[in-house]
Amino acid sequence: MNPEPGTILMAFLLTLFAGLSTGIGSTIAFFAKKTNTKFLTVSLGFSAGVMIYVSFVEIFVKGREVLTASMGNRSGWWIAVLSFFTGIAVIAIIDKLIPSYENPHEMKKIEGGDLEAKSGRLMRMGVFTALAIGIHNFPEGLATFTAALTDPHIGIAIAVAIAIHNVPEGIAVSVPVYYATGSKRKAFRLSFLSGLSEPVGAIVGYLVLLPLMSDALMGILFSFVAGIMVFISLDELLPAAERYGEHHLSIYGLVSGMGVMALSLLLFK
Repeated sequence: MNPEPGTILMAFLLTLFAGLSTGIGSTIAFFAKKTNTKFLTVSLGFSAGVMIYVSFVEIFVKGREVLTASMGNRSGWWIAVLSFFTGIAVIAIIDKLIPSYENPHEMKKIEGGDLEAKSGRLMRMGVFTALAIGIHNFPEGLATFTAALTDPHIGIAIAVAIAIHNVPEGIAVSVPVYYATGSKRKAFRLSFLSGLSEPVGAIVGYLVLLPLMSDALMGILFSFVAGIMVFISLDELLPAAERYGEHHLSIYGLVSGMGVMALSLLLFK
């Protein structure tokens, strides 16, 4: 696999856009007086729908097709399935190692800051949340970059879905830091920096994986990425959507995301 320089640049820019959307969440936290829970519920559900659909219908299928073509039908299927569950296991272990009170998916409402400010651990919470987001975003950056290299259209869809996912993470960082320090600049800077690990993941993918890339490795990576995105959707996005608002709104968002992704794949094939 030898992607064109323009394709590599586009893949990197999509990953950069997805990662730095944490800054959007930080900005919302500063200018919104109240969290729009219904909008966040639908948006997070929509993001999960996009990622689940594209993982099972496109990314895993492509990975399996590449592996069966290069290794044979039986071996290819086995490797694809093992790679898929390895991706799930890796992101699950990362998630497990982060304490729940520092987990970036323990969302914080904008209007909750005054109460949270009474806690002496507030600044520490913001810093460790930023660190936790950085750890989480690294494999997400690798996933976006890998998908965009092979199919820019799918890369765009994944980048948008992850960007939606990162907006409330930006809120999760900026709220405690802002109420601990009173500085919007410090809160925004930390939130902004926490998203940089996604383009770092893309750079690592480019420097380490691309020179070694073969059909078999690409198939393994695709299946691995599909596992990562399914876990993120089921373990992080949907539960976060449920916590923000009504159960049915999160499901409507989920189905809408699947529908939009399905339609876009049909229209741009």
